[in-house]
Amino acid sequence: MRYAIAAGLCVALMSGLLGVFVVQRRMSFLGDGLAHSAFGGVALGLFLGLSQPLWAALPFALLVALGIAFVRLRTELSSDTAIGIFFAVSVALGVLFISLRRDYTVDAWHWLFGSILGVGVQELLIIGGATLLSLPLVALLWGALAYATFDPELAATDGVRVERLEVVLLALAAVVIVASVRVVGVILMAAYLVIPAAAARLLARSLLQMTLLSVGFGVFSTLAGLVLSYLLDVPSGSTIVLVQAALFV
Repeated sequence: MRYAIAAGLCVALMSGLLGVFVVQRRMSFLGDGLAHSAFGGVALGLFLGLSQPLWAALPFALLVALGIAFVRLRTELSSDTAIGIFFAVSVALGVLFISLRRDYTVDAWHWLFGSILGVGVQELLIIGGATLLSLPLVALLWGALAYATFDPELAATDGVRVERLEVVLLALAAVVIVASVRVVGVILMAAYLVIPAAAARLLARSLLQMTLLSVGFGVFSTLAGLVLSYLLDVPSGSTIVLVQAALFV
């Protein structure tokens, strides 16, 4: 339970902060796409017999994020189309890798639906490392990201490297999602990235206020969801997401 709380709080901080830019840029489908790319990477790790599949999932998801950025910035296709293509390919590869390995059932279930109470020391170190990487980086780039989010053309005219920022944002989202996928799973990861930020968007009068509310909602829903799941003896990941949904309502 202690590991679950620590991991959940780290994920809430990362997702709440990053989710603000995902929601404001209308890229909510991104969470689903990168989470399912993480599934492809995890499946590859399971197929290769790695003791920690996240080490395969991280470079796999980063490649997908860079692929999405390339298609998005270098073609006339929209973000949704680019994400949808890589989403489908990643899932197909994941199914292929898992089908080639016969003893996959339990591991695949945990990665798909999450197992926050199954987080061990190694997973916690990976999640903690991603938190230490992402929080200072987003804080450093926050002003430029905010400018590029609200008016990308004016930001580019002002010297802000908008395309490079978008690549950094996608790569950072890939790292955060891969590190977090053990907590709530591939299926529910997008909710962690989108719902707290969407709820905050309904109340906030500025981007800073939205960011603070998003992080606060994420932290509260994680703690409340874990306590409720313990008392009711129900799955923790889904309970956390349902608490987020209740906050949104």
